[in-house]
Amino acid sequence: MARMTKAQREWRPGMPKKRRSVKVMFASVVLLLEAFAVFFGTLTIFGLRRDELPGGLILGLGVALSVLLVLNCAVLTKRWGIAIAWILQFVMIATGFLEPAMFFVGIAFTLTWLYGVRTGARLDRENIERDRLQAQWEKEHPQSTDGRPMAG
Repeated sequence: MARMTKAQREWRPGMPKKRRSVKVMFASVVLLLEAFAVFFGTLTIFGLRRDELPGGLILGLGVALSVLLVLNCAVLTKRWGIAIAWILQFVMIATGFLEPAMFFVGIAFTLTWLYGVRTGARLDRENIERDRLQAQWEKEHPQSTDGRPMAG
């Protein structure tokens, strides 16, 4: 049998499901798309520059950057995870020194990253407020087990 997570062990009937962060979901999507772009950019640079730079170095660094982008998705819930992702954004822009088209790709993804993080954070704040108002309303308007308002 698979090992249960902390959330699974602590779950009890009637507990509300914890809401996932929209900011983390947006950021993860952008990082995964960037990983694909870096991988294909690596293949492009390998094809164009393998006579100028060692092919193993090009492939190694490109695949390493792709893997770092994917692994960073796992730590986005931490403050330092977002900071590392910002560093990776600038590394991706810097790949433009090897292939000038990557400046455009890197800047486009960095703008997408900025939009995703900012919009996700705003939506998370709105969801927290909405949940607070819903809990307050439910406290003021108790319901019976069949969903009808309680007499009183």
